[in-house]
Amino acid sequence: MRIFSSRFWIAPALLCLGLMLAGCAGQANGDANGWYDGSKGLAPKANRIYVCHGFGCAYKTPVDFSARDLSRLRSILASGRRSPAGERKAIAKAVQWQERRVAGTVGSAKDVGGLDMQNAGVRGQMDCIDESTNTNSLLLVAQRHGYIKHHTVSSPVARGFFLDGRYPHATATVREKKSGKVYAVDSWPDSNGKPPRISELSVWMSQRSG
Repeated sequence: MRIFSSRFWIAPALLCLGLMLAGCAGQANGDANGWYDGSKGLAPKANRIYVCHGFGCAYKTPVDFSARDLSRLRSILASGRRSPAGERKAIAKAVQWQERRVAGTVGSAKDVGGLDMQNAGVRGQMDCIDESTNTNSLLLVAQRHGYIKHHTVSSPVARGFFLDGRYPHATATVREKKSGKVYAVDSWPDSNGKPPRISELSVWMSQRSG
């Protein structure tokens, strides 16, 4: 196993804990743009996103979505416009697309899913803060262009704080307009390009990390 400095994994854990103490835990009512104030990430600007990697947004790589990229994103999300459930499936496909789209630029094609502390500090590897931030950025760009019909982008949330026996973990979220239900869009558990796990936030909050 590769030897690494503890600062690379302790910092993201403390960052996640800090976000929780600031009021992120179990809530998804705030402006999704506010997430960046505490996550050390950078909010998307126009069609440019800043892809976080290295754990805790240690590195931020700008990626510009071209007209072709936006057309592809619109097409993916349009496939789910008939219903909220369909749109959530389309959102999962959009996250998959983004991970594959940015992999060459960021070096994240071999990003390992789940709790992989041996990769802390490695460029292209992502923890839950990186994943939540990147998914949030994609969703904000899609929302800005009007590609999302049945949901609004809500603030990412965090769960677990060691004392309850759970490793701190965060996820991006969306809120269904009709029902008001919030859904976790969690791309952290699985490797690059795999579909994120989408579930009602209450279900996600009850799960254990790792």
